[in-house]
Amino acid sequence: MRIKPFKGIRPPKELVEQVESRPYDVLDSEEARMEAGDNEKSLYHIIKPEIDFPEGTSEYDPRVYEQAAKNFQKFQDKGWLVQDTREHYYIYAQTMQGKTQYGLVVCAHTDDYQKGNIKKHELTRRDKEEDRMKHVRVNDANIEPVFFAYPDNKVLDDLIMRYAKTEPEYDFIAPVDGFRHQFWIISDDKDTETITSEFAKMPSLYIADGHHRSAAAALVGQEKQQQNPNHRGDEEYNYFMAVCFQASQLTILDYNRVVKDLNGLTSEQFLKALQQNFEVTDKGTDIYKPQQLHEFSLYLDEHWYCLKAKEGTYDNSDPIGVLDVDISSRLILDKILNIGDLRSSKRIDFVGGLRGLGELKRRVDSGEMRAALALYPVTMQQIMDIADSGKIMPPKATWFEPKLRSGLVIHKLS
Repeated sequence: MRIKPFKGIRPPKELVEQVESRPYDVLDSEEARMEAGDNEKSLYHIIKPEIDFPEGTSEYDPRVYEQAAKNFQKFQDKGWLVQDTREHYYIYAQTMQGKTQYGLVVCAHTDDYQKGNIKKHELTRRDKEEDRMKHVRVNDANIEPVFFAYPDNKVLDDLIMRYAKTEPEYDFIAPVDGFRHQFWIISDDKDTETITSEFAKMPSLYIADGHHRSAAAALVGQEKQQQNPNHRGDEEYNYFMAVCFQASQLTILDYNRVVKDLNGLTSEQFLKALQQNFEVTDKGTDIYKPQQLHEFSLYLDEHWYCLKAKEGTYDNSDPIGVLDVDISSRLILDKILNIGDLRSSKRIDFVGGLRGLGELKRRVDSGEMRAALALYPVTMQQIMDIADSGKIMPPKATWFEPKLRSGLVIHKLS
C-alpha cells in the first residue's frame, strides 16, 4: 500500500471542541441546524452548509456547495483552521464504553483504490458519489476522512502505544455520543518512515465505513490527473485522507430491521411460515438478544421469539451465504414478506445497534411498525473475507461505532 504523510489543516487546540462535528451522513439537515445552533465555528457550516440557507433548501442546491467552499475559506482566514507547516501522520483514538481503538491518519493513493487494493464490501450509489465529488471539487480538499481497517501489525501497534503514553494534542468528550476522542501528531521522522514502510508491506486495506467518500476521492483524483498534462503520480490530488485502524480493535454492532406489515399474513400465519426454515421459540415479554451467529430475535405482538436457522438454509463455505443479513433477507424479508430490494423498499427501516433492542420494541409498540428483527453482528473477519473474495455484502449489513468525528484534520488536494 502506498501512503504518505500530509500537511493537515486543523483547528487550534483551544477551538477543537467548537469546530469538530459528527460526520455529514449520520444526521439530517434539521439535526445539523440544531447542533450547530449559533456556533459559527461548527464544521457543519462546511459539511452541511444548507444550514446557512432557509429551512427546506436542498442539500444538493448548487449554492449550497458554493457556500461550503466560502465557509472553508472563511475558517482558514479567521484562523479557526490552520495548516501544519510540515507533513505528518497523526494518531486518532476513540474510547467507547471503556474500550479504546487507535487509528493512524494517513493519505492513501487513489491508484490503490482503482486497482482494488483498497477493498470494498458495499455497493455505492452514483447519486451519492456525485454529491461527495462536488463537495471534494469545490473545496479542493477531503474535509472528512474515510475509515479503513488493516490486518493487525505489531510494529505499528508498539509505535502507536508509545505515543498514547504522551500528552495528546486534542482530548475531549463529544457532546452527542459521550465518547472520548484523542489526537496526537507524529513528529519524529523515523516514526514517519516506519509507518510508510509498514504500510508498503500490506497487500490490502479494507474500507470499513465511507464507501462513497472513497469512490468520490478516487474519481476526483482521476479527473485532476486528466486535467494535468504534466501529471507525475505523486501530486497531492492523487491521495485522499483515511483513518486506519487495526481490524481486531474495531467494534461492529448489530444492524437491525423493522417492518411495516406482514405482507397480508396474520401473526399466526407469519410464525408458521417461519417454521419452514427456522426453529421458533417464544421467549416471552423480556427483551431477547441473539446469542450467536444464525440466531435472530423477532419482536411481534409484545412477544420476543428466538429464530434459529435450520441446517442447510445457509452455506458455510460461501462468504455471503453464511451471513445472517443474507439468511434473513432471503428466507424472511424476501420469501415471506416480499421485501426484495432493501435499498428502495418503503416497507422496511433499519436501526443501528447503539440504540439497543428497546428502540425496536418502541417502534413496534407505537404502531409505527408491525414487527422487528434483531441480528447478531457481522465480524470484521467476515467483512475482510468478503472483500478478499471480490464479493459485495447485502445492504445495511454493518454498523460501526463509534463514528469518526469530523474537523480534527483536513487534507488539501493542492
